[in-house]
Order: sequence, then structure tokens, then C-alpha cells
Amino acid sequence: MSLVSLKPILDAAVQYGYGQGAFNVNAVAQAKAVIEVHEMFRAPAVLQGADLANGFMGGCVDFTKATLEDKKRGAKRIADAVRKYGENASIPVVLHLDHGRDFDSCKAAIDGGYTSVMIDGSSLPFEENVELTREVVKYAHERGVSVEGELGVLAGVEDHVFAADSTYTNPLKAVEFFKKTQVDALAISYGTMHGASKGKNVKLRRQIPIAIRECMAHEGITGGLVSHGSSTVPAYIVKEINALGGDIQNAYGISIEELREAISCGINKINVDTDIRLAVTRNLKELFCGRPQLRESASVGDVYRLLEANKDKFDPRVFLPPLMDTVMFGEVKDEDTQAVMECVEKGVKEVVGTLIVQFDAFGKAPLVERPTLEEMKEYYRKNEK
Repeated sequence: MSLVSLKPILDAAVQYGYGQGAFNVNAVAQAKAVIEVHEMFRAPAVLQGADLANGFMGGCVDFTKATLEDKKRGAKRIADAVRKYGENASIPVVLHLDHGRDFDSCKAAIDGGYTSVMIDGSSLPFEENVELTREVVKYAHERGVSVEGELGVLAGVEDHVFAADSTYTNPLKAVEFFKKTQVDALAISYGTMHGASKGKNVKLRRQIPIAIRECMAHEGITGGLVSHGSSTVPAYIVKEINALGGDIQNAYGISIEELREAISCGINKINVDTDIRLAVTRNLKELFCGRPQLRESASVGDVYRLLEANKDKFDPRVFLPPLMDTVMFGEVKDEDTQAVMECVEKGVKEVVGTLIVQFDAFGKAPLVERPTLEEMKEYYRKNEK
């Protein structure tokens, strides 16, 4: 069946009390792997393309300089890949824009085939954030597409998203934001951080989602609460990367125990990106260590050289530009390229499969209603104030 919007998946997560992982993808092979591992565990799937991931998939190798046209091309390519592997899947599948930076980025994603978008106005004053989010909600809901907003600021770095310090979300402001914008989900700041360096033994302020949930219930507001910057940064993967010649330092994530507690306190959607990047990077290093003849391969040798030149990096987008046709379109021209893509897929499945189990999302796909986007358009038309 067709891809679905985020709202019914979050409604199920709220009702049944499990955590819905949301996993960032930057290549066709990653989209394929995310969907396949969710099918294996019979879990609902939320794939995310970040704003700059669209730029990268649009062919802009230096994705920090991606233009709107790059993002439009990339949004369609990611959507095409997700539809290819997701439309006939036995589970509900969502394609969600992560950290849309402005209305045009969100529009490009929706027009390209995304079924859910996030607009990040968290750096703006409250009323400006409300107005920007309302503008996106209007455009999206008219097309049956769900919307996630953000209130509060997370410290750390991820693509173009940067903040030196966190500003925790005010629960009363969160309720006001839901009322004024009609968003389907809200990303909150309660102690998580973007990037791989979150600090040791992070303790989340669970009283924040608890308070927001209590206020929402009092006001009769429904919606999902989202945890950004929630990668666990597995220590064993970091250790393995460094043993293979990498130089990843001060890499600490949010513990599984903290995230499971957060789920019980009202968090429904948990965003993960860094863990996938680390696992793929580890696998690539292992490939070239175990099969040194690939270092001189005409098709993938440059991937090895980029790995060696960037020992402190773990974003596969740094290493995979020599294979951009494969990244963007899934075209595998030879056995060497296939070996690299298998590394990518296995890394994704290792991380995503682990977290599906840890978040208790396995077996939950049959619990999710699957309205079409046309049906969601009608829902929003009848229920919007």
C-alpha cells in the first residue's frame, strides 16, 4: 500500500506505550535496509531524510551548500527509493523530513513525496516559531501530510543544526504551541543533544515530558512528543572504529536505560542518526582491512582513500561520493560496489534492529491504522479549528 503519514503511527505509540524509532537515511541502500529490518520485526517504520540529506541525494556532495533545487531533486530521489521498497511492504512506512529549515524546504519535501515533515523554528522567538509552523501545517495538512514542530533548543551539531547551549521546553508553552499551530507532534528539549559528543552519563529531565503530557491531557490535546539528539553512540562500535585506525574521541550517547525511561514518561518518537553513521563507517573500515585488494579497486578505491584521509569522521557522506550514482539511484555496477553497499545495509540493520527491540516496537505494525493521504486530508479538514 502507499506510504502513510506520521500521525497514525504516533497515535499507536501513544496508545500502546512503546517508542517509535525514526532513522535517518542518506542513500538508497540505507532506505532499503531500514524497511527490510522493520519488516523482519513487524514494526512500523519511520525513515527520515534531513534537509541537507535531500541536498546530498540531489547530487550536491558538499551538502552544506545545497541549493533549493538540489533539495527538490534529492527529496524526490529519497521518496522514490522509499516507495520502491515500502509501498508493497507488510508494515506501515513513513517518510519524514528531519529539521526542515524553512517553508520552502518543507514544501520541496512534500512536493517530492514525503508524507510527513518537521519544521524547525526553535531558534526563533515563540510567536515567530508559531507563525512559521502554522504556515507549514496549512500547506501540509491540505495534502494529508503530518507536521512536527520544535520548541526548546538542543545543544550540539547535526548538519546545519547547531546550538552551544540547551534551552529546556516550558510545558505550558508546549501546550500553547500545540493549540496555536495544530501540529501532530512536537520535538522537545529535555536533556538530549545532537551529535556524538553528548557527555558521559547523561541524565534526561523526565519531568518535562511528564508535565507536558499532564497539561495536554488536561486540555484534551492529542499529539506525539519527540526526542531529538537521541543516538546511543554504542561504545563497542566506537572502540572497533578506533582499533581499525579511526580517531573518534569523546563520543558518548544517551543510554538505552534513559531512553526507555523517557518512553514511559511520554516520549513517543525517538530520532537516531549518529548510531547508523558509526556502524556503517566501522563496516567500511573492516571491509578494506579484510580485503586489502579493494584499496586499489577502480570503482571503490577512492572510498578507501577518503576513509584514510578522514580518520576522525564517521559520516558516510564523507566517504561515499565516489559512488554517487549508487547512493542516489541504487545502481550497483560491479561486485566491488556491491561489497560496499552490503557494508552500508548491514550497519543500518545492526543498529535499527537493536533499537526496535529496545524501544519495544517489535510486533506493533498490526496495531497501526493506515489511512491514505486522501483520507488524512479529509480528517484534517473536519478536525482543524
